[in-house]
Amino acid sequence: SPPWGGRGALEVLQEFRTAECHFINGTEKVRLVERRFYNRFEYARFDSDVGRFEGFDPYGERQAQYWNSNPDIMENRRTA
Repeated sequence: SPPWGGRGALEVLQEFRTAECHFINGTEKVRLVERRFYNRFEYARFDSDVGRFEGFDPYGERQAQYWNSNPDIMENRRTA
């Protein structure tokens, strides 16, 4: 057994996010899509065309509800 305990192999857990800007008609319209992932599963997304965060599992739904109810976070996303 490895010195840190466990099942013999260290599990790698990864959380990351991506942010994409889509420019439509030059810079006339800009669309922001921010995606949040945990172990390759997208659990939440902000899409400026939708105007709010969406969750795709129970954790993502709780996070989206928190972010959507926070005026500072929403103002930051809407002006990005």
